[in-house]
Amino acid sequence: MPYVERRGNSIRVKWWSGEHILDAHGKPTKKKRYESASGPEPGIPFADEDEAYTYGLDRESDVRNKRHRPKSQKLAMIEYCDLWFASTDLRVRSTLKYKSILDAVIKPYWTQWTVDQVTPVDYDTFKRHLNGRYSESYRNSVLSVFRMLMDDAVLKYRLRDETPIIEQRRRGRYQKRQVRRVKRDVSIESVHQLAVNAYHLWGYAGWAYIWTIPFTGMRPPGEMMGLQRGFASPNWPASDPDGDRRKEAEKRYAGMHVLRVQHQLYYGDNGPTLAGPKYDSHRTLVIPPFLHEMHRVLLASHNKPWVFPSRSGKSLLGTGFTKNYWYPIRDGRKEVKPTRGRDAASACPKLPAVEEMAGQDIYRLRHLAKEILDEAGDISRVAVEARMGHELPGMEGVYSNVTLAMEKRIVEYLQTVWEKQVVAAGLWVPSFPTPLPDDLLGGASALFSDLPVLGLH
Repeated sequence: MPYVERRGNSIRVKWWSGEHILDAHGKPTKKKRYESASGPEPGIPFADEDEAYTYGLDRESDVRNKRHRPKSQKLAMIEYCDLWFASTDLRVRSTLKYKSILDAVIKPYWTQWTVDQVTPVDYDTFKRHLNGRYSESYRNSVLSVFRMLMDDAVLKYRLRDETPIIEQRRRGRYQKRQVRRVKRDVSIESVHQLAVNAYHLWGYAGWAYIWTIPFTGMRPPGEMMGLQRGFASPNWPASDPDGDRRKEAEKRYAGMHVLRVQHQLYYGDNGPTLAGPKYDSHRTLVIPPFLHEMHRVLLASHNKPWVFPSRSGKSLLGTGFTKNYWYPIRDGRKEVKPTRGRDAASACPKLPAVEEMAGQDIYRLRHLAKEILDEAGDISRVAVEARMGHELPGMEGVYSNVTLAMEKRIVEYLQTVWEKQVVAAGLWVPSFPTPLPDDLLGGASALFSDLPVLGLH
């Protein structure tokens, strides 16, 4: 039964929480643990002893019917965030993203709450707090992480009875949701200007880099940075370290040019790391002859393991690619003249801005890869999606398969696009780079880097 006591002008009620006090070894003793309250709500005292006693009876009823969560199980949101994060099993980049969201947004906001205190009203207030402070993309990422936190609090840790995130049918004035960024049409002429700018800024590696994205659909920056010499078409599949995959590819693609999307490159816990591509979308890409030739002469001009080395001859990771490469390529820049103390190789003519790409990420070129194939009108959807590293949903994906005839059609069409819209149009094409002399190679060029591969030991 609850126990009511009066202290001066205040009234306090105690009731058994359903727990027993633990001994030094963490085992429950026979001594009961009690909880107490001085009013029905924080800051509101009990009107009289009867109200306090009734309140205590209600709490004991909650304990008997397992509706009550003892204070010992009421975990602070900050502690819970750390507990939840420690239990996650994610890839390195997702781990860093989740930790950043927890530390920068969720933990500072919910610092005064315990897990069970968060109500639907509190959640709606939190959403309004995010509006205007962050981009829609980042806001959605924050809410996604918070949703996982609350779902696990209910289902996994039993810290709540139900989630505070309530999905309701739309009410009130309709507002169309912007589900994706508005795209402007991007012409081959604009891609050509990007490639020309990249050539003057970065050399032949820049020229080949720009053309590779819209004609393969590879993801920048990770997959493009992580493309190694041994997985490029001049060497692959003969150079593949996986014997079964090598034999299968050599049999299927005899006489064709193919590259292998096997890795992406990013910073892991211990520095630069190779890992599987996003969503483990490892794939083989057939490429048209013109692109194979670009890669062939590019690889002949340097001895680095990366297909697209930086201006200093290293990997592109750590170069500040977006700021130091992409922005000048897209937005143009003033002429850079060689001066004392500045290497002549760093000189660069004036680069014009590419208006169709104004404000666009380099990822827009990957989107263009799908648009180019869709324009053909006779290329199978399953072949297009597979090339992009996607899987078709539902039964269509189960029953579909990419045939060699589909891939040959892709090669044929992409080569036609290049010949008609670049070569026949008379657009400028740089001369091939000078092959690296044999005496400077110091032996055969390394096909693969010595960086660790995530998931391999």
